[in-house]
Amino acid sequence: MNAGAFGGETWPLVTRVTTIDREGALTVHTPTDYEISYRHVRARTAGESWFVCAELALVAGGEPLTLQAEIRSFLARRSDTQPTGVASCGSVFRNPPGDFAGRLIEAAGLKRLQQGGAMVAERHANFILNTGAATASDIEDLILAVQARVEAHAGVRLIPEVRIVGEREIRV
Repeated sequence: MNAGAFGGETWPLVTRVTTIDREGALTVHTPTDYEISYRHVRARTAGESWFVCAELALVAGGEPLTLQAEIRSFLARRSDTQPTGVASCGSVFRNPPGDFAGRLIEAAGLKRLQQGGAMVAERHANFILNTGAATASDIEDLILAVQARVEAHAGVRLIPEVRIVGEREIRV
């Protein structure tokens, strides 16, 4: 999905990836096998598969103490602005052009909105937390509810950056 933070993205570091398909076959790919964009990676070939590992080319260099200070700064920023140390599905929606998903969700009054055991985070509205007993369906239902309410409130259709895999649970 080309994850990123603080102005950087993962994909420029990728040298190769391994995917698995529904039949369990593992395949090695190079970056040229994919189309890359903001929070999006799409295979150029048809078929459904999922990443199981990636090899990254990291750049050596830099003063260790300076790099450690930079990492501590990033971690502190993340801790100040995002729910860390709690079960979550991470950042849920891509930021729409010129705006922030979290701001739109908050403006729609959806912080702490709950569906079963899943809840929109108070600290950062673009995170969905597991309050202890969330099912995959709770999370998916909450994602759909947030999408619908933000679209009704702001006229913006939020696009998930998380991937939902598998069949929906049938509730009786």
